[in-house]
Amino acid sequence: MTLEILTSDALGVKHGFFTRRGGASSGVFAGLNCGQGSSDQTEIVAINRARVAEALGVAADHLVGVHQIHSATAVTIDAPLPEKPRADALVTATRGIALSVLTADCQPVLFADKEAGVIGAAHAGWRGALDGVLHATVDAMEGLGAQRANITAVIGPSISQRAYEVGPEFLDSFMAEDPDYARFFINGNGDRMMFDLPAFGLNRLRAAGVGHAEWTRHCTFSDAERFYSYRRTTHAKEADYGRLIAAITL
Repeated sequence: MTLEILTSDALGVKHGFFTRRGGASSGVFAGLNCGQGSSDQTEIVAINRARVAEALGVAADHLVGVHQIHSATAVTIDAPLPEKPRADALVTATRGIALSVLTADCQPVLFADKEAGVIGAAHAGWRGALDGVLHATVDAMEGLGAQRANITAVIGPSISQRAYEVGPEFLDSFMAEDPDYARFFINGNGDRMMFDLPAFGLNRLRAAGVGHAEWTRHCTFSDAERFYSYRRTTHAKEADYGRLIAAITL
């Protein structure tokens, strides 16, 4: 099966939000699992990642990522590193490098200022988005010469509001930051709320001053054929789950 790669014309550079289709993994990981931290076979994950690198036209060792920790840390990359830095976003102005993030419900966000030749990628779960990882990515891109007003940011497949049930303590974390964030929640069953992660991500991107922001409008939880989902795996009581990859290169 060939790779399925979702793209946005708005970014203007080579990129992809890769679905799980077209990979070598099997079992609960069936498809294009690119998660080196998963319990999938290491050599199979390497095959999947090599397919992604080939699709983007870069060497396999130039598909770079970070050790994601749900932080607001962004790092600048100008060459492949021997060890992944602990961060949740990365930026570069170096050609031949593909920046990547892994997700399974959280937001993968790809950034580009095509005029300045600066790109970025961020892993933005609720904690990272709330703490400022999207702002940090834009700041780091600006440090490489990007102009905020020229930056396009695209949120890829993420868990949608209809599938994202949370408890009152979750809501409290957002209210403590800004009472206006209540607009990203609707009532669920009992004391449960439904949180709109992509809408919150778009809000944070616009607050960071990017010129254009959009979401591809794909829900990871609701489409098991195309996407991995941590929450869906948890509900099914499966032992592990695959990780989707999103990547961008100049």
